[in-house]
Amino acid sequence: MHYPSTMASVSGIQGQLLEVTVVSCNKLKDTEWISRQDPYVCIEYGSTKFRTRTCTDGHKNPTFQEKFTFNLIEGLREIIVNVWNSNTVQLDDFIGTGKVQLQKVLSQGYEDNVWTLQSKSGRYSGEVRLIMHYSNANKQGSSYAPSAPPYGAAAAPQYATAPPSAAPYSYPPASAYPSSNQYPSAYPSAYPPNPAAYPPNPAAYPPNPAAYPPNPAAYPPSPYNAYPPQPYPPSAYPPQPYPPPQQGS
Repeated sequence: MHYPSTMASVSGIQGQLLEVTVVSCNKLKDTEWISRQDPYVCIEYGSTKFRTRTCTDGHKNPTFQEKFTFNLIEGLREIIVNVWNSNTVQLDDFIGTGKVQLQKVLSQGYEDNVWTLQSKSGRYSGEVRLIMHYSNANKQGSSYAPSAPPYGAAAAPQYATAPPSAAPYSYPPASAYPSSNQYPSAYPSAYPPNPAAYPPNPAAYPPNPAAYPPNPAAYPPSPYNAYPPQPYPPSAYPPQPYPPPQQGS
């Protein structure tokens, strides 16, 4: 069986997102004679450029842990990494550059790797660690159709329809089935309606007023009637004239 190549499986990446995390640098070339250098990293993909913060006194082993997101471009499979030393008075010092290949992360979806840096003269000037993540790698790998078998190999027969032995059952035409007029049902005649069993006449169910006598005399008087209401205020406190009499009137 012939499997698709890596380049074919990562086709159709235009506009997809690639996450790149600049983790750290190791063994950087020292560009300072007296003090400790302050490195930072620049990454480029096409016309898109990002820069990390400056790791003050990071010297040869700075740490960044910064993530950036790129829009992928069809046909572009590498990222350029440049490492610099930040200076406050003069121009920044170039430490090294490297090329990061994207074939593995685009086909597998994840890569954590260390990439070598070189100086302008091509000498070793340190390493940079990157973590890359591509979330659409599995989707494209599953949707890719396998290519044709190699030349000379016997291809397995392909059936567009089911084999003759598994032909679907052929149903008879509708005219083969008898209509309902040929075989009348015996159920309606076996169970004729019986209107007498359910008389609709309301007189069949006369009310029984004797069961619920409306006569109030049937109910004993309430015991609360034995206590007549008392006058208010009580008679012990006769009402006072209002307004009260004025002194000296």
